[in-house]
Amino acid sequence: MKDNIDSRNKLNDLSGKEWLQLSRSWWYQKGLGRNHKETRIEIQHPAPFSFQDIQKLIRQLTKPGMTVLDPFCGISSTLKAAALCGRNAIGIEISPKWVKLGKERLIKEIPKTKRNSVKLKIIRGDCLKILPSIQSKSIDFIITSPPYWKILNKNPDYKIKAARLKKKLATRYSRSPSDLGNIEEYDEFLNSLLLIIKECRRILRKGSYMSIIVSDFRNGSQFYPFHMDVVNLGKKAKLSLKGILILIQNDKSLFPYGYPYAFVQNIHHQYSIILQK
Repeated sequence: MKDNIDSRNKLNDLSGKEWLQLSRSWWYQKGLGRNHKETRIEIQHPAPFSFQDIQKLIRQLTKPGMTVLDPFCGISSTLKAAALCGRNAIGIEISPKWVKLGKERLIKEIPKTKRNSVKLKIIRGDCLKILPSIQSKSIDFIITSPPYWKILNKNPDYKIKAARLKKKLATRYSRSPSDLGNIEEYDEFLNSLLLIIKECRRILRKGSYMSIIVSDFRNGSQFYPFHMDVVNLGKKAKLSLKGILILIQNDKSLFPYGYPYAFVQNIHHQYSIILQK
């Protein structure tokens, strides 16, 4: 325990200086770099998020020894981040491939002393079916990045072909009919996501937080302000919106979408929607 933590701070174990730095409304996303040895497993997933960004959110919104949950845990970035921060973690993942790689990642990328000091559990299955089995008010923090509807299932453009198909890497989460990324209609997708958020609220302790990391996207010619829809889902689930953190993706390549005929943005940021029970 740090000596300079305010005795009134019941939220985390940050010093005043650390608290101030993490209070910005934007962060630059930080990864290990594509040639780092610990990206071998991470890059196999079509949409990983940086465990370093998750670490900062976990440190900001929990204390050591608390329990973090990710209902769409993918290759277990959240569990890795939690373990490195001294937090327990539970992950739910529908794809057996990502479950297997996630378990491998936890063994290879977390020092044994860190791994043995916390409880880590990956549950394979549909989170809509798994979440109801988790005890109410038992989780201290939920952080996740759900599928962005079916955008990974579109016919891959030249960017995906260059980055993934040539390397024989996956371009979609799974082919399970229960996967939210395989739902055909957007409204049906949002309804399913709402059910999950409501279950997340039930298992959160009172006063605890949930961070949902999302990005806006296009499908065909239509632009979807997905982060705004997630804010509304949180409201419907009776969670209070406490802030929106912008995660700047400054290292992404630019592509001439629309040039020279139409305005089409390169979307180089994500949002962390911060909700509280």
